[in-house]
Amino acid sequence: MKGKRYLAKNIIFLTVGQFGTKFLTFFLVPLYTRVLTSSEYGTFDLYSATVSLLVPVLTLNVADSTTIFLLDKKNKAQSSGIVLISLGYYLISLLIFSCLLFVNWIFKFFPVFNEYIIYLFLMFAVNGLSNLFLCYARGFDRIKNVSVSGVLCSAVMIALNLIFLLPMKMGLKGYYLATIGGQFIQILYLGFSLKIFREISFKRPEKSLHKEMISYSSPMMLNTVSWWINNVSDRYIVTAMCGIIENGIYSVAYKIPSILSMFQSIFSQAWTLSAVQDFDSEDKNGFFSKMYALYNVAMCIVCSVLIVFTKVIAKILYANDFYSAWKYVPFLLISVVFGSLSGYLGGIFAAVKDSKSFASSTVCGAVLNIILNFLLIHFWGALGAAVATAVSYVVVWAIRLYRVMGIIKLRTNLLKDIFSYLAITTQAILLLVLKSEQITLFINSFILALILAANRKTLKSIIEFIKSKYQRGTK
Repeated sequence: MKGKRYLAKNIIFLTVGQFGTKFLTFFLVPLYTRVLTSSEYGTFDLYSATVSLLVPVLTLNVADSTTIFLLDKKNKAQSSGIVLISLGYYLISLLIFSCLLFVNWIFKFFPVFNEYIIYLFLMFAVNGLSNLFLCYARGFDRIKNVSVSGVLCSAVMIALNLIFLLPMKMGLKGYYLATIGGQFIQILYLGFSLKIFREISFKRPEKSLHKEMISYSSPMMLNTVSWWINNVSDRYIVTAMCGIIENGIYSVAYKIPSILSMFQSIFSQAWTLSAVQDFDSEDKNGFFSKMYALYNVAMCIVCSVLIVFTKVIAKILYANDFYSAWKYVPFLLISVVFGSLSGYLGGIFAAVKDSKSFASSTVCGAVLNIILNFLLIHFWGALGAAVATAVSYVVVWAIRLYRVMGIIKLRTNLLKDIFSYLAITTQAILLLVLKSEQITLFINSFILALILAANRKTLKSIIEFIKSKYQRGTK
């Protein structure tokens, strides 16, 4: 029960923070699609995607090893050394990124990045440091601080977006400044609340610690890059093959799957902490197996519900030319389901510090993703990118599930799980091929009912678990 209580506590705190950063900003999508053109939205998306790739690459993904090594009790005495090593790699990354921007500005290899070069640098700077500070907070088990920082970040971002995009009519520049401003406030809060300056020591960290951290983070960098390829590379290929406008439409399609991603992100962060703290290769109390079953069912059901109401949500969120993005949503939702399950299994790799299995499985998915992107986009346009992303995530999940079975005795009901996967895939296909919205809604609602019926026992367990937590909280 200790494992469940620790996981539930972290989920609650992270939900508050993620609700702030993900869910509230989700409601700004109608504003973005009305104020920004599809070309401007596509440009911002390329900048954001580039930063999300280069931060882990240029820092050797040291942030991930920071969390894992701070969580390890035997490293508590070396916390200042861990902080100093990670900060050092962050500063080096800033220098390298500045040089890359300067070279691109001179030779114009990628002219699109010269249009808002200062904003691109600031996005990199705040993204890298906020990510690092969040990893410190998780490593020190300060989940409350993570939660509060998320709320502050989103509150500032929303306020600045409303100011810059509406009365000041700054357009894309205002969108950049609002994003940068939100993360900057998050950095300030975490820096002072965690008293990170007290952890900074000019005493040289032990070489063995440095070597161990980089030994763990280097394969994780490959994992992050491969994960980025699965998540983002399709947008570059869509831009190259279909144009920046189509990329803007395709990018906004991710906003509905972001609802599912929010739940995935919350659980994934909380789960990694629990997996490290409560790892048991025999899974004697069934904690890991039960959590996998609950998580799997919850993700499939939320995915199914969102597919059923995709067009309804799209009519509310997507203005003007952006409405056509609905057709990309179903397969992007499926990719989130399998990405979330892969993340769960990845938490087990993190518990045993097996970063190589982490990386190799994601690399396989990334390579397949790129191949399928070029093939399917050629025939189906941006829809091919969504299908390629979903297929690559299925492959990553399958590889990780196979390897995890050699680490822990994870008991699963594959037949029932595969039924749910086939059901949501059928819903996605029907949404695309059926012309009548009423008939599509009826059939997909019926399939949702079948998923609920097939997983009724697991659903009952979820309801009982929530009830027990509520009753304990009211006493």
